Amino acid sequence: MGILIATGIVFLWASNLVYSLSMVEVDYRSPFLYFHIVLQTYLFTGLFITGHDAMHRSISSKKMVNKIFGFLTISLYAGMWYPRLVKNHQLHHQFPGTEKDPDFDPNSGNFWIWYFKFMMKYLTVIQLIIMAILFNLLQIAYPVSNIVWFWVVPAVLSTFQLFYFGTYQPHHRPHTDQMQPHNARTLKKNNLWAMLSCYFFGYHYEHHEYPATPWWKLYRFKSLRG
Repeated sequence: MGILIATGIVFLWASNLVYSLSMVEVDYRSPFLYFHIVLQTYLFTGLFITGHDAMHRSISSKKMVNKIFGFLTISLYAGMWYPRLVKNHQLHHQFPGTEKDPDFDPNSGNFWIWYFKFMMKYLTVIQLIIMAILFNLLQIAYPVSNIVWFWVVPAVLSTFQLFYFGTYQPHHRPHTDQMQPHNARTLKKNNLWAMLSCYFFGYHYEHHEYPATPWWKLYRFKSLRG
């Protein structure tokens, strides 16, 4: 099931991207423009969530299968280097919400400052070069306006979605007793909102408590915790 879901997300992301780049007209009066931006943003987020599951080896029981999906999805997401993400994510789970957590900013509770620092930790010159090359290659087949609205903009918007629901909202201070031992809080709303907002990733205490659980099973542990 994990392999099927991961493959499905990659397929949907790629299919909607090609369709949007080639078939959707950039007409600011049309609701279809904004629909495809939102949809592609959501699929970009799903692409990263799939890579995140690969880091926890929850896509498959076979290590190599997780590694393949990890490299594939993280590369497609933004030309990122998967081993670096794995290393930092292991530290995040070992020291969540502390100064040893590479994803945590102990000096600022401000969303924008924290987001900027977070992004600067993961953006590299090589990554920017890769994305610039891809941008120019895509121009051979597709209009620049489509590339911007259906590839660049959704990728950027998904970073806000992932950061808010996966880092800022779960781990910002103050850290209460209820958040221990993971310094992580969880969404209080229903499963529909949890799925739409970020693939159940807002159930973040549950994720830290059961890190080997794939995203599509997290709601079960939310129900147990109440």
